[in-house]
Amino acid sequence: MGTGAAALGRAALVAALVLLYYGFSIGITFYNKWLMKSFPFPLLATLLHLLLIFALSALSRAVVRCRSGRPPPTLSWAEWLRRAAPAALSTSLDIGLSNWSFLYVTVSLYTMTKSSAILFILLFSLLFKLEEMRVALVLVVVLIAGGLFMFTYKSTQFNTQGFMLVLCASFLGGVRWTLTQILMQKAELGLQNPIDIMFHLQPLMFLVLFPLFAVFEGLPLSVSERLFHFHEAGVMFCMVGKLLLGGILAFGLGFSEFLLVSRTSSLTLSIAGIFKEICVLFLATHLLGDRLSPLNWLGFAVCLSGISLHVILKAVNSKGEKTLNLHKETCSEPVLELLLHHTEHGEEEEDVGTLQQH
Repeated sequence: MGTGAAALGRAALVAALVLLYYGFSIGITFYNKWLMKSFPFPLLATLLHLLLIFALSALSRAVVRCRSGRPPPTLSWAEWLRRAAPAALSTSLDIGLSNWSFLYVTVSLYTMTKSSAILFILLFSLLFKLEEMRVALVLVVVLIAGGLFMFTYKSTQFNTQGFMLVLCASFLGGVRWTLTQILMQKAELGLQNPIDIMFHLQPLMFLVLFPLFAVFEGLPLSVSERLFHFHEAGVMFCMVGKLLLGGILAFGLGFSEFLLVSRTSSLTLSIAGIFKEICVLFLATHLLGDRLSPLNWLGFAVCLSGISLHVILKAVNSKGEKTLNLHKETCSEPVLELLLHHTEHGEEEEDVGTLQQH
């Protein structure tokens, strides 16, 4: 009875964490599309979100420090510029271009195109020797690329400019998550917690995006009634509230991902991500009126099959590596010590593995 109740409680916890992740992840996608209709300045919105995420990350670190009594990890200026700058550059451009694309593309096209980020993640994983070349990986690439082509082929709501922005963002996303994974795997830096990663990356990301904002949005914003030349204070405060909501959603997304992985595994997050994309397309067609042909839906299914295959391969490889490590260790170490070490090592691998999936 006790075992069944414990299993039921764990299942309820996992379901709650998945729903929390869905709320933030799906919410921020539709939020960005909604915001661009009333505030067509995506780079400014991103800059404000970065400032809010930095403030919330700093507050979270302060709370943890007060409760634990231990200072959170902090990079030196040299390490900050040398280790964090490349990841901050790719992350800022990924997020900035993604938000920019919502001016031109539908939510469904954005969701499908961003799914191609796995192609670039695999490419850079092979380049940085985080993955080994296998026939199965080639099949994953073919399925995702073929599905993306079928989804965009003769799409009635296709926009070339927006599609190129999302595709560039997907490419940068591959660079982003590869560099972030490398950054988190540097044990000496102590940045295994995503909140610490967000705290260190946001200032650099702000500096990278600000010149783009000044060039593309500075002059239009200065003469716009959206923020400066407003006639009613209530309108401005309403707009500021909308912008702050995006920062809260972005911070909540990162935190909910961390909670889900720390309490379950990266495999759970990956599977949840697949079903999340199905939910996004369903909501986009029913709530926003996105039009998809049977060929587009078939392309979506093919793409999801490629993503699912990648998730399965990662799960099988991870399980095989853990078994092999345990077998090697039992030849020279006491059994109890080996099992404890194996458990700790597996949990660390799962926490880091989520970044390569998203």
